[in-house]
Amino acid sequence: MNDDELAALFEPHRPRLRALAHRLLGSVPDAEDAVQDAWLRLQGGSVEEIGNLGGWLTTVTSRICVDRLRARRARPELLTGDCIDQPGPVDPAAEAEVADSVGRALLVVLDSLSPAERVAFVLHDVFAVPFAEIAVVLGRSVEATKKLGARARRRVQAGATAPQDLAGRRRVVERFLDALRRGDIAALLDVLSPEAVRRVDPVLLAPGRSEVVCGAREIAAEALVFAGPAREAEPALLDGAPGAVVVRDGELTVAIIFVFDGARIDSYEVVGDPERLAALDVERWPV
Repeated sequence: MNDDELAALFEPHRPRLRALAHRLLGSVPDAEDAVQDAWLRLQGGSVEEIGNLGGWLTTVTSRICVDRLRARRARPELLTGDCIDQPGPVDPAAEAEVADSVGRALLVVLDSLSPAERVAFVLHDVFAVPFAEIAVVLGRSVEATKKLGARARRRVQAGATAPQDLAGRRRVVERFLDALRRGDIAALLDVLSPEAVRRVDPVLLAPGRSEVVCGAREIAAEALVFAGPAREAEPALLDGAPGAVVVRDGELTVAIIFVFDGARIDSYEVVGDPERLAALDVERWPV
């Protein structure tokens, strides 16, 4: 297979791999480098022997990021958020504004996790990768990987839901729900971070629809699919984290769990699986 044919297979996976590496590494340039390394490894291998290219690329990119996170722990560096892509001098005020816009708060919370915790959380909670596959990436048992994910989730929730942030988080959730109800694409783009990720339980999806969608524009383009549940959704705290719920006849039928990047939504998950809903601790959001 020549390089053009190989690139045609690889390029559709690039946005998802870039979003994955961005959340694992916290930097756009580092994410681009990791994805490029994955491309080079694909070039150096035999694609004909790969049964699931998307899964293979996710695993390879994740392992590259794990190595870089571990190296970062061995030689700590200050993480200030995304770098501006253009070379040359950067105005400090402009740099701070860009860092805030892409989610410094979330990156700081993620950076407080160990490399293994960060990988377990991002792969499972954001990109819906099964724990069995994450265990292979980390070289740990499935049970140990599940514990890493649970611990990371608690730490992320604790860091993302400080009491002083709840009022602001509620306003973001209400803006998001209102935009969905009205089918307002512009308002959705305003409340979502540019590289936002949307995940939906398969039980809520029509056949052929993807469980994971990456990118604010891609999410907004299919937003009307979930306008129905949004009309009934109300803000709530789910396991102590900002979210929204749909309750019908006293029964929880849909839950939406959010992760924020400052004043925007970095990712959200629409939960409809009865077992997962039953395991959620739902509280009224303090007004």
